[in-house]
Amino acid sequence: MKSKIVLLFMAVVLAALFVLSRVFPTEGVDVGDMHLRFTNLHKMVESRTVKPDTVATAKIVAPLTLKDSVDYYHKMVDSGALRFWLPEPHYLDSFWQTLEQASQQGRTVRILHYGDSQIEMDHMTSRLRAYMQEKFGGGGPGMLPFQTITPTLSVRQSNNGTLAHLASFGDSLAVRSIGNYGPMMQSFRLEEGEATVTIKNATNSHVDNRVKQFSRVRLILNNRSGATVNFTNQKNKSERHHTRPERQGIVAADFETDSSMTAFKIEVGGIADLYCMLVDKGYGVAVDNIPMRGCSGQQFTLVGEKMLSEAYDLMDIGMIIMQFGGNSVPYFKTVESISTYCRSIGKQIDHLKNCCPEAKILFIGPSDMSHRYKGEMQTYTMLPQLIDSLAATATAHGAAYWSIYHAMGGYNSMVEWSRQGLAGKDYIHFSQKGADQMGDNLAQAFANSHELYNLEQRWEKQEALQKEKKSALKKKAKGKRRRGGRR
Repeated sequence: MKSKIVLLFMAVVLAALFVLSRVFPTEGVDVGDMHLRFTNLHKMVESRTVKPDTVATAKIVAPLTLKDSVDYYHKMVDSGALRFWLPEPHYLDSFWQTLEQASQQGRTVRILHYGDSQIEMDHMTSRLRAYMQEKFGGGGPGMLPFQTITPTLSVRQSNNGTLAHLASFGDSLAVRSIGNYGPMMQSFRLEEGEATVTIKNATNSHVDNRVKQFSRVRLILNNRSGATVNFTNQKNKSERHHTRPERQGIVAADFETDSSMTAFKIEVGGIADLYCMLVDKGYGVAVDNIPMRGCSGQQFTLVGEKMLSEAYDLMDIGMIIMQFGGNSVPYFKTVESISTYCRSIGKQIDHLKNCCPEAKILFIGPSDMSHRYKGEMQTYTMLPQLIDSLAATATAHGAAYWSIYHAMGGYNSMVEWSRQGLAGKDYIHFSQKGADQMGDNLAQAFANSHELYNLEQRWEKQEALQKEKKSALKKKAKGKRRRGGRR
């Protein structure tokens, strides 16, 4: 009896909602100081076609012929949901060539992934790192600040000593220091005494095993006066190294072990600005996670070109990724405001190119973001215009562009991602699951590009071989004609 009453009640409520959805004015009604709206029937039963878990992340089964395979991957790389906008067709070719040769040449080629809060906790970067290191070798968590500001899953870090935080971004607690921030756009100043940092490997099962061991550590610092650096392998304390930089200015202090470490300690004395630690294993590729919370991507020009160039020269940088724009989206109201922002982004790209001319630049635009408009969650009005403008700006300044917005599914896709638990209820940030998936999308975009590069290399060799064969046949036929004429 009770179940029948419940079912009857539900039927009455649904019927009432149906009638209300049909008669309620679409523009809403004013009740006192309030404006009330009611969603229409179409919105109530609408089923989105975007499926975030299937957006071009599966491995592609290429057609049989080499030429068809080249054409197929060209389509994926040039016009698919995970496409790259490139300043010129073969922009990434030299990048792939560098990575393929890195391990054999005893190099650790770095990919610096700068971004806003979307990449905190090693979000997205970790998935790209896992792909790159599986493909090209290498290990370790990569670049780390001397003192942790935002948490990360990659390592466990602890500090002792008093350090002033110098930063080009963030809250007012950070000290502003004209031009002197280093490659992480922040640094830590030691004025007196000693500062220590202890790094231990991650215990979280979510972290890729390649990240959990290290064999090489490089501390990059600005030696202001009498800096000394001591390294200790915490699991084998007989492995120690003491160094005193011979000159002032931006220098590197190195520590390398024969076997892998799972924990180490660095002690620094003197007066110095501590820029970053490069924590790697073996040779191949390192992918560095550099989050800049609240940053709009316009802070790079605040770092002095000479200082940043000198710091970059102490690394082997193959690519710089800039992932920004989301923090500015709510404030764009006009096309001119977008144009102003994009002009500034163009200057940031030019600045990084001047500081590190050998590196490829990839700009990653913001995800879809939603706000409440007329009672419903919808994409910010100016966001699609921003995406188009950022892509045009990046390529005009000689950089590549990749769109999270398109990889998600485009307009209003954030609502669906949030519904599936891939993004938070703020309709801005990804959940861990969503960040992993978007990181896999980015890795797949690189995988598609690399596969196209390899296919084109094979195609060019095949074409050259066929051309040689044709030329040889022509010479042979010409020789026969000449011999026939002499008879």
